[in-house]
Amino acid sequence: MAKRRKIYVSDYDMKRLEKLIELLSEDEWDDRDTKHLQVLEEELRKAEVVAARNIPRDTVTMNSKVRVKDLDTGIETIYHLVFPGEADVKQNRISVLAPIGTALIGYAVGDVIQWNVPAGTKKLRIEEILYQPEAAGDFHL
Repeated sequence: MAKRRKIYVSDYDMKRLEKLIELLSEDEWDDRDTKHLQVLEEELRKAEVVAARNIPRDTVTMNSKVRVKDLDTGIETIYHLVFPGEADVKQNRISVLAPIGTALIGYAVGDVIQWNVPAGTKKLRIEEILYQPEAAGDFHL
């Protein structure tokens, strides 16, 4: 999904994401939704879990606002990475279970993420973290 040596997830986010996966795994999902859940689980298995106070400030965590650049079009967009119940595409509040949300979690400024869309492969570069709860001292959003 993304090209980087290591992704980082705070211990607090990991606990909440594992609980989300557990709850959603118990529900009946269609194949597409189950695939998104599996991709998130794979990403989390690759992650290095770090105490929330020690998470690198340039890393995308839950509730982070990030500016990304589409490497094909040059268009920049700001996304707010949230849990599924808080997602709102009109406000660029992207669920961690959406392909782009799963691609963003744990990656850092300068990383290029890519994933498959119906029209081909989409590539975005993380340009800036505009807000990261941990860097702001908001450890339990």
